[in-house]
Amino acid sequence: MKHTVKTIQAMRDNKEPITMLTAYDYPTAKKVNDAGIDMILVGDSCAMVVHGHPNTLTATMDMMVLHCAAVARACDRTMVIADMPFGSFQYSIEETMRNAARFMTEAKVDGVKFEATPYHIEKTKAIVQMGIPVVGHVGLHPQAVGALGGLKAQGRDIKSARKVVSEALALQEAGVFAIIIEAVPAKLSDFVTRKLNVPTISIGGGPYCSGQLLVTPDVLGMFDSFTPSFAKRYQKFGEIMIETFKTYKEEVISGTFPGEEHSYKMSDEVLESIMKEFEDA
Repeated sequence: MKHTVKTIQAMRDNKEPITMLTAYDYPTAKKVNDAGIDMILVGDSCAMVVHGHPNTLTATMDMMVLHCAAVARACDRTMVIADMPFGSFQYSIEETMRNAARFMTEAKVDGVKFEATPYHIEKTKAIVQMGIPVVGHVGLHPQAVGALGGLKAQGRDIKSARKVVSEALALQEAGVFAIIIEAVPAKLSDFVTRKLNVPTISIGGGPYCSGQLLVTPDVLGMFDSFTPSFAKRYQKFGEIMIETFKTYKEEVISGTFPGEEHSYKMSDEVLESIMKEFEDA
């Protein structure tokens, strides 16, 4: 059964931990879906981990719609959430609504997420009123990396802690069905989670949220340029891939690959006929 707003809320109410990972392509999303992960975020992190940019700000609507559509086609169980990139919601309510609608109609995702601060609460309400499920985001806002002076944890002092709590409450009031809490002290995430009626999903927010989110290339050990301290590497697929590619190269050079089992066959009769036909060409 495909996860929906209602099933995710029910998991939170029943204290069933919610699992969430990122995905940016069909093969990965299919594996995440088949593994029974509850939600996928097609994050603007694809700008970094797929396209090689230094931050997420270079993700565009066209880029995100393309990735989201591929992921959505892979998922018959997992709920797919599109991450609205920088510049897709910062201008007008109308443009925000139009971009959110693109994700639903073109990519056929199940909902959208954006880093809405108090300045964007009316836009959040507008998307919710369109009937589009929305995930909020508090704490570290990677799209504000310039203003923050880097990817730094939030909520450690009174001012920024107050900001995290007030934004979470405002987003809940605006109608979001879940809130991602990024790079926030565990105690503060716990307080926010207990204050809210909607699920909270931690990415560097500690163990007390309703669920957990990680970036899949971090989980698989496939992205070395930057790994946040809260990420856990479960495998070393990057190293495995390098060794595999080296073995392939060695076999090609040595003539071990391709072997007979990797080659198509034809009869000697056909070959002789072709050779005779073109012997004077």
